[in-house]
Amino acid sequence: MRDDTAGTNWFSEGGRNYAQYRPEYPPELAGYLAELAPDNQKALDVGCGTGQLTQLLSAYFSSVTGVDPSEDQLCNASHTPGITYLHSAAESLPADFSGYSLITVAQAAHWFRLDDFYREVRRVARPQAVIALISYGVLNIEGQAGERFRQFYYEEIGRFWPPERQLVDAGYRDLPFPFEELNTAPFSIEAEWELQALLGYISTWSAVRQARQKGEAHLITQFENELTSLWGSPDRRRKIVWPIAMRLGRIQN
Repeated sequence: MRDDTAGTNWFSEGGRNYAQYRPEYPPELAGYLAELAPDNQKALDVGCGTGQLTQLLSAYFSSVTGVDPSEDQLCNASHTPGITYLHSAAESLPADFSGYSLITVAQAAHWFRLDDFYREVRRVARPQAVIALISYGVLNIEGQAGERFRQFYYEEIGRFWPPERQLVDAGYRDLPFPFEELNTAPFSIEAEWELQALLGYISTWSAVRQARQKGEAHLITQFENELTSLWGSPDRRRKIVWPIAMRLGRIQN
């Protein structure tokens, strides 16, 4: 996952935190994508990070390959039989890649040079393969804790997000997508998290890293202190929901 426009890879470090704190996609999502694919032989997860979606796809496909430009992310991926991880940019996949029935991009397409990536997609896909661009939006928490989170996201940390974040907030509706588009089923990510898990997740944001680099760490500290007072017992688990957005397409080679 990367920001090619700014020349900054926001995920080149912190793979351990990313693997620990990023939310898990629902297993049903992988099953749904497998049903749409023309067969279940080979899947490719591009910008795979630490392999959250890659792992789920391995339950449905004979072979799954995950690629990412960050070696640190790949070093923190969980290894499962049937999965191969490779260091590669989305826009220049290995020359021997071919015959993939499903190509997925989870929470990463907004960083890609899409014209170059789509050229590679057509090269490595088998006829009638499916491409899925997946993103999850701003999380929801009930009550005052949720209100404080929304204030932090929209009013305080928002100016530190790279411009590409707007594509995520819009559910990828504004991304160019030159494929035969398919209807999508609704999905969401749900978790029951303690306070530390939520704060750990927020610590993985590129906006938080940028705020610290710009000398604005006090915004984060103030938010953490106020959220802690609203949360109650740190061991209390609260339900957190992220809406999932997808662009699904059939690749006509």
